[in-house]
Amino acid sequence: MAIKSTADKVATIQKGYTLDGATIELGAAIVDGELHKDAPVRLPLAMMNRHGLVAGATGTGKTVTLHMMAEQLSTAGVPVFLADIKGDLSGLATAATGSEKLKTRTDSIGQAWAGKTFPVEFLALGGDGNGIPVRATITSFGPILLSRIMELNDTQESSLQLVFHFADKNNLELIDLKDLRAVIQFLTSDEGKDELAALGGLSKATAGVILRELVTLEAQGMEAFFGEPEFDTAELLRTAPDGRGVITCLELPTLQTKPMVFSTFLMWLLADLFEDLPEAGDLDKPKLVFFLDEAHLLFNDASKAFLEAITTTVRLIRSKGVGIFFVTQTPKDVPADVLGQLANRIQHALRAFTPEDAKALKATVSTFPISDYDLEETLTSAGIGEAVITVMNEKGAPTPVALTRLRAPESVMGPSTEDLVKSTVAGSALLVKYGTAVDNVSAYEKISGKGAAPTGAAAPGQPPTPNPDIFVPNSPVPETMDQASVDADARRIEEEILGRPSSRPAPVPERPRSGERTAPQARKESGGSMADDLAGALGGALGGGLKSMARSLGTQLGRELLRGVFGTSSRRRR
Repeated sequence: MAIKSTADKVATIQKGYTLDGATIELGAAIVDGELHKDAPVRLPLAMMNRHGLVAGATGTGKTVTLHMMAEQLSTAGVPVFLADIKGDLSGLATAATGSEKLKTRTDSIGQAWAGKTFPVEFLALGGDGNGIPVRATITSFGPILLSRIMELNDTQESSLQLVFHFADKNNLELIDLKDLRAVIQFLTSDEGKDELAALGGLSKATAGVILRELVTLEAQGMEAFFGEPEFDTAELLRTAPDGRGVITCLELPTLQTKPMVFSTFLMWLLADLFEDLPEAGDLDKPKLVFFLDEAHLLFNDASKAFLEAITTTVRLIRSKGVGIFFVTQTPKDVPADVLGQLANRIQHALRAFTPEDAKALKATVSTFPISDYDLEETLTSAGIGEAVITVMNEKGAPTPVALTRLRAPESVMGPSTEDLVKSTVAGSALLVKYGTAVDNVSAYEKISGKGAAPTGAAAPGQPPTPNPDIFVPNSPVPETMDQASVDADARRIEEEILGRPSSRPAPVPERPRSGERTAPQARKESGGSMADDLAGALGGALGGGLKSMARSLGTQLGRELLRGVFGTSSRRRR
């Protein structure tokens, strides 16, 4: 095999990164130890919903890379979501100051640099920080994600799904932790023992374990994260008046000791977006790019149901115009089923100080296309602010591997001043909407009877009118969906969970002949075969608890099917 000259290698990179549409400029290629600013390395904007990976050892520049990419996405009119774990990304709201050293670097790669500010919205989980409070209701968060935070095993997770099923069936709104605690306490009480037995598969002992874990969450101060008003994830899709995409920066510095909490909350945001957004197909640019920093925390000790739900979400959310970039140390941190869907790769330097490091290095090299580089040597010798890159071109093929000196951000690489952050939050329209927590009547008040207005005497000759704010076990649930809507949701859920067209036929309007039963009547008389058919699919994808949920018949079926791949459910979708 002939050895290629440096000029030939440069030409290969130049040809591979000559693209027709809008792009994100990543930097300039380094070939045979020399920087070539005439060989720019780019990422097609239209391909950013094919997802990506930014990886590398600690201190190699991953955070600066996503900072630089966020700036260009915003300039292109694409909203961005960032999780600011270290508190460094708030600098996007402050223009950087130039220096001779910076000018030398930017000139060397052909970057026309100028200090700029970008439109930034600051959020904080539960108000734990300076940002606008982000809250989720327990019912929206769902049993699978909540099990993740509570560190439940598979059996306990399945049991928690049944508790959610009971709450749904009895119109018990699970808004905050005290609501879920009240429901579990009722089920484990003498008054609720018949309801517990009727659920099947939920023992009093397991319910007690879940209750203890719930109390532990409250003791850790987690109640601030659950409640109302619930954050509407559509807020992440906004653009500024000048057309630039809003960069939403979620503050997380105080949650570094609770990594599972913030990683699971990020997955809730994605799951909620997934359920709300319509299909979009191929777009010129994504609707949103979502950076999941410290992505390995998502997968550590994750249940099978949780991993399956992540894989499903990553696979399907692409068609809704959302790109996800996982930011972590090595590709080994990401499960193979997820890694296989990450088309855009930005790999910073890796260390090989231990046998485990060496194994991770070899595994990383094996995931790249064949190239003109000795990748084992390149990845261990790359400098700070350099990365090995291959992305998907506009035709859907991988670009040539290129060691790249990356562009410099134009805003501050570090935190903005606290005064600037506070003034930005104070001037945000979101503060009025989400700034003050509210505590509406929900499961706790209904079960305890607190906050419920008296029913009053019935009118003469009329039965008493039940008070909806008082919980009565086994009370009928009002009809909320007709059968056609139930069938439509069954097809939708089956398609989204299984990743293929539904096997359930679409309804064909037909006028029944005299004496002939309609399809809903036949289904009702036969015992609800639709629920039985769907139960297997739901149970296999999400666990045994949802199989029991899918078998429940009557008007409740449509509401239960509205829970998404993580068991999430929002009032906006009900």
